[in-house]
Amino acid sequence: MKAIIIDDERLARTELKKLLQDFPEVEVIDEAANADEGVTKIESQNPDLVFLDIQMPGKTGFDMLAQLERAPQVIFTTAYDEFALRAFEVNALDYLLKPIEPKRLADALQKLQFAESKEVRVEGENINNSILTENDQVFVKDGERCWFVKLSEIRLFESVGNYAKVFFGVNKPLILKSLNALEERLDEKTFFRANRKHIVNLRMIDKIEPYFNGGLLLELKGGEKIEVSRRQTVKFKEMMSL
Repeated sequence: MKAIIIDDERLARTELKKLLQDFPEVEVIDEAANADEGVTKIESQNPDLVFLDIQMPGKTGFDMLAQLERAPQVIFTTAYDEFALRAFEVNALDYLLKPIEPKRLADALQKLQFAESKEVRVEGENINNSILTENDQVFVKDGERCWFVKLSEIRLFESVGNYAKVFFGVNKPLILKSLNALEERLDEKTFFRANRKHIVNLRMIDKIEPYFNGGLLLELKGGEKIEVSRRQTVKFKEMMSL
């Protein structure tokens, strides 16, 4: 696993490299002292993992992530704990406070190993062909914003041309993926193709009502109302034993 350390403090980079010597699965291939240098090295060397400081001269670690086309796995390393909540709103596996304790570092790397086996990225070309379960986590990036979301928290996918809108919480980011491609990856026991434009999370259905021309109208827990086409209504009733 190739890693880059990005921190404006040389001593902090040296100390982290020393700690990582106990983890032979992690190979530190480079380091950077600021966000701009970090972006350049990430884009040229494509690391699997980045250890990233947050407060650096010029741009913060968050600013740096927003510049990346594809973000690698990120473990934040910082002397300040007030950024913890925001860290987990972006592509962050863990948040380590300096001075970094070996046990916390080991825990973070264990999360990474779990993530490698379970996570799948929804955006770009990072999707493989395995079926995703509701317990899998996906990385969603829309412009400068990033989220790390469990599929069980996503209530709806909506087709928007060649994109899909992803509904979770109050968020509705767009990802560059067609609804057909998503349908191939999603577990049909949890996600149902209601019509040409929508895939719904069956566990997020709040109400079911008869609708026009023999179809059904689903109301989701987020308030969205989705029509089930007549053809899909037959399948839906079979699945739900209605």
